[in-house]
Amino acid sequence: MARLTKKRKAANEKIEAGKEYSLAEAAALIKEVSTANFDESIDLDVRLGVDPKKADQMVRGVATLPHGTGKDTKVLVLCTPDKEQEAKDAGADYVGLDEYIKKIEGGWTDIDVIITMPTVMAKVGKLGRVLGPRGLMPNPKSGTVTLEVGKAVTEVKAGKIDFKVDKFGIIHASVAKASFEPEKIKENAEEVLHTINKLKPSSAKGTYFKSISLSSTMGPGIKLDKSSIAGL
Repeated sequence: MARLTKKRKAANEKIEAGKEYSLAEAAALIKEVSTANFDESIDLDVRLGVDPKKADQMVRGVATLPHGTGKDTKVLVLCTPDKEQEAKDAGADYVGLDEYIKKIEGGWTDIDVIITMPTVMAKVGKLGRVLGPRGLMPNPKSGTVTLEVGKAVTEVKAGKIDFKVDKFGIIHASVAKASFEPEKIKENAEEVLHTINKLKPSSAKGTYFKSISLSSTMGPGIKLDKSSIAGL
């Protein structure tokens, strides 16, 4: 087992074992235990009472963080020539089609989000083997397969994120940066949690939110008191 660093030990000591914190408390505490020499990501981990193996219990959705993600999201738009200028004007980092498909086939994936059009999905679909495992495959449900490419780019750049439950029934979502003020961390996390709540499958029985925690890239997890979050 790896030895804990002095910073990690000090961070762990600030979190009371077994205690569940309110979201407001956790948002303030997460800043205290984020001691890396870079701006750590703040992640929300939500364990749901669903069976992801059942198609009708696959929880997937999008949320627009009110204060953005805090990072510069690299966006690639794969589109026809008539949509290229619209994508560029909206702030897309890379715009094109065949040349980028070849680059991706060669292993290039230095991007965070890919937006494309229904009319070119036949070409993009062939990239599933490369993009799928990296979570980059465009999907109509997440708004990344659309004719309104400019609007889609603007939304992603403004803080729109895509999330889905994994095979263990957990949703992992990056909701802020450690440099954010506690209130902004709290409000971004609330937006994601309320969105997940609205997506509860009708076939899911029992407790929907089994556990919720907030953590930074290099820091320990902080368990949240679900009752402290209005609307859950």
